[in-house]
Amino acid sequence: MIGGKVIRTEQLHGTTVALDGKGLLILGPSGSGKSTLALQLMAVGAGLVSDDRTVLQREGDRIIAAAPSTLSGRIEARGLGILHAKAAGPVALSLVVDLGQGEDMRLPPHRYRELLGIRLPLALGPYRPHLYAALRQYLLAGRAD
Repeated sequence: MIGGKVIRTEQLHGTTVALDGKGLLILGPSGSGKSTLALQLMAVGAGLVSDDRTVLQREGDRIIAAAPSTLSGRIEARGLGILHAKAAGPVALSLVVDLGQGEDMRLPPHRYRELLGIRLPLALGPYRPHLYAALRQYLLAGRAD
């Protein structure tokens, strides 16, 4: 409790990046491409919030994502090791992508993932070569329907 308010937090196995002030939480099992997807998004302007573990905190109707202090500014690149990255800091989540669930539909319906009692838009993986570009565009301009 801080200042009389109950603070709800949760820590997830996931990677978070920020682009244009919007957070993307990348979920999926080990080896599913979470860090690879984050590195691709970082190469086109996203900032690293957290790799491997993400701390979530509910603030009103928003979910704020941050890195545990021990992981801030670090990302794993398989075959290269742990790389330094400029930490993007806490960010409000705008979208969740789950690389552990497949999407069979070409034009899928709106899907959602509930985190700490808040529904967030959900995109399903698995990792595909164009996924980073599609997610970047989603964060910058939203979904058309």
